[in-house]
Amino acid sequence: MSDTAETAVSFRGVTKTFGGKVIANKDVNLDVHKGEILSLLGENGSGKTTLMNMLAGIYFPDEGQIYIQGKEVVIKSPKDAFDLGIGMVHQHFKLIDVFTATENIVLGLEGKLNIKDAKQRILEICDKYGFEIDPDKKIYDMSVSEKQTIEIIKVLYRGAQILILDEPTAVLTPQETEKLFMVMRNMKADGKSIIIITHKLHEVKAISDRVAILRKGEFIGDMITADSTEQQMTDMMVGRAVKLNIERKEPKNAKPRITVDNLNVRDMEGIYKLKNVSFTANSGEVLGIAGISGCGQKELLEAIAGLQKIESGSILYSQDDKPDKQLVGMDPRAIKELGVALSFVPEDRLGMGLVANMDLSDNMMLRSFRDGKSRFFTDRKSPRGLAKNIVEELEVVTPSIETPVRRLSGGNVQKVLVGREIASSPSVLMTAYAVRGLDINSSYTIYDLINKQKENGTAVIFVGEDLDVLLELSDRILVLCGGEVSGIVDGKTTDKNELGLLMTKKGGDNNE
Repeated sequence: MSDTAETAVSFRGVTKTFGGKVIANKDVNLDVHKGEILSLLGENGSGKTTLMNMLAGIYFPDEGQIYIQGKEVVIKSPKDAFDLGIGMVHQHFKLIDVFTATENIVLGLEGKLNIKDAKQRILEICDKYGFEIDPDKKIYDMSVSEKQTIEIIKVLYRGAQILILDEPTAVLTPQETEKLFMVMRNMKADGKSIIIITHKLHEVKAISDRVAILRKGEFIGDMITADSTEQQMTDMMVGRAVKLNIERKEPKNAKPRITVDNLNVRDMEGIYKLKNVSFTANSGEVLGIAGISGCGQKELLEAIAGLQKIESGSILYSQDDKPDKQLVGMDPRAIKELGVALSFVPEDRLGMGLVANMDLSDNMMLRSFRDGKSRFFTDRKSPRGLAKNIVEELEVVTPSIETPVRRLSGGNVQKVLVGREIASSPSVLMTAYAVRGLDINSSYTIYDLINKQKENGTAVIFVGEDLDVLLELSDRILVLCGGEVSGIVDGKTTDKNELGLLMTKKGGDNNE
């Protein structure tokens, strides 16, 4: 990007605090150029989202100025941002399921609306940038990528020249991601300025022109993407050298630990969430689970953990020199006591096994308080030691282990949640979205811990969103599509293209 490039957005001395104590952004000076794709990088809590929320009118800066096209502006609401040609596409879509694409796109606009004219304009936007969408299709009939397309068209329809995309590829297949990148390049060629927030550095390299880095709320610097490496970006984010590789060792003495046979699960409306699912998870290996969001990953893990009602099928748990146990029909607590641990990181991290008002050590005690021999006395020493170990090993940012978890950032809450389950040394560790929203440094710490569990003989079932990580970490990868197994492939020999095709193909050849 040339130094003479026209500036679309300028932050000057922008500072934002919460509660007068927590500094989210401090004296940020950053430019975004017209006709460029800028990747905004930083660790969890570095202030990326806060900075973009100020540009989108969700927050208002305590100090500093924002300039659009060289003119100082005051952005007090999302409407102000829209009026200035700024649109933000959030990771979690804000669409009404029973409305059509067109109705969702024009929803909230003032004045008399002509649906026929609106559809024509939507089709013109699609033709111009390369979107594929049916204006009359209902949201509830759409795939995740189609819903995202509606959100992007919605801001373009309102005249956005500056677009902010928050984790736009988190739930897309590789093929859908490439389509999105094609559209982004077309928008860039039309002079749009695009800011993308993502933790996937290979995508940063593939799509962005420039990288801007925040650390602890401050702007550290920027670099031309083509002249930079993923390692340089990570080191600049963290402020020190960070190891960026997953050491996958060959499984040793792998034996069946969980055997699932013809598992069927329906939801409350009678719709199959899992259909004839069969596979084996072995000790000392990582079995990756790939699939588009909502394809049955959650139901599969919950079925094994005893948290999901099963219509039919078998789940056998095997231990050395002991008879197999049928998990179907067993109480979740009894399954956990066998050594089957489930760590599921939902969008609401405090909704799965952590109590917001309790401190770190008490939340550790939730995992073990029934283990005590006495009904009347609770062991508090061990949970405190566990809390200290997790804080140190996972670099949890907290004033102390007596701090209520509600006062921690989302990423740090996640470290506590995942760390607690890993620390229990289970014989089967099921983890879903363990690094969802975590920065690169924290993510690789989690990957290392998962590999340690594998080396200790644990059977690891790993549900992940990043296919590059699944390929590096997993020994085998099971692919789900619409609740069915579309394939089981070797993690060392498959690639993203094959996984992406399997993610959209029901009931393939299920070779183990």
